[in-house]
Amino acid sequence: MTRIQANLFLLLSGAIWGAGFVAQSTAMDVIGPLWFIGLRFAIATLVALPLVFIEARQTKRPLSRGTMRNFVFIGLALFGGAVTQQFGLLTTSVTNSGFLTGLYVVFVPILTIVFLRRRPHWVIWPAALMASLGIFLLSGGTLSGLNGGDLLTIVCALFWAIQVILIGIFAARTGRPMLLSMTQFAVCAVVGILLAAVFEPLSVEAVKAALPEILYAGVFSSGIAFICQVVGQRYTTAAQAAIFLSSEALFAALFGMVLLGEAITPVGYVGCAVIFAAMLAVELVPELTRRRQKTAAA
Repeated sequence: MTRIQANLFLLLSGAIWGAGFVAQSTAMDVIGPLWFIGLRFAIATLVALPLVFIEARQTKRPLSRGTMRNFVFIGLALFGGAVTQQFGLLTTSVTNSGFLTGLYVVFVPILTIVFLRRRPHWVIWPAALMASLGIFLLSGGTLSGLNGGDLLTIVCALFWAIQVILIGIFAARTGRPMLLSMTQFAVCAVVGILLAAVFEPLSVEAVKAALPEILYAGVFSSGIAFICQVVGQRYTTAAQAAIFLSSEALFAALFGMVLLGEAITPVGYVGCAVIFAAMLAVELVPELTRRRQKTAAA
């Protein structure tokens, strides 16, 4: 897979997650956040399961020691991001949530330097700031006073950043993206359902009412989108992946307009353009730099 194809996979993930904001916001009217998380990831586990068997037959490389433990850590990071985002949506707006979740674009390169001592390509820094600015403009250029939900969503962005970095480390190393995907889904499903059984009530009527949102989040937002993320990140860096995944804010605004009748403000369109420019910069600048270096060496 080429880097361009990998980035298209990541862009698809962003599009699916963008539509998922609609499902998450409407499902919370009838079902608790823990049950929603547990059920959506249980469905995602079933989506990934047949792909795991196909992958196992085609892969001759045995799993190294500690592989499953590392996959479980990724699952815990994913659950941390999912649960803080979902609870945050109880007391913050979708606009604030979309912007604050997008802060992982900035957190990824910072954490990469702090913990991995890896310096990303210089274009990542201005592109990350551009993407964050674009998300801010897409939210209308204003944020209400931070409340508990906003703070939870900032924590969510940190968990997303950790999950992106861990996938960047382990996905390419193991060569088992489907197993990684299913394991992280299963961790979220088990932890979510266990906590929900203790802390949240559940009724058949609530599940029926939220079933369309649960199915979309399980099959598409959790299953297909995260699988595309894992596959795509095998062929690009975590910092570049974060830029493309941040397009979820752009798609969230578009699907909100189409499905919920929400309007994008003029400054929001400027934000869309800034996000798109950041994505192009991440894609084109490293390639142009490599070509210049090859030309100079020749």
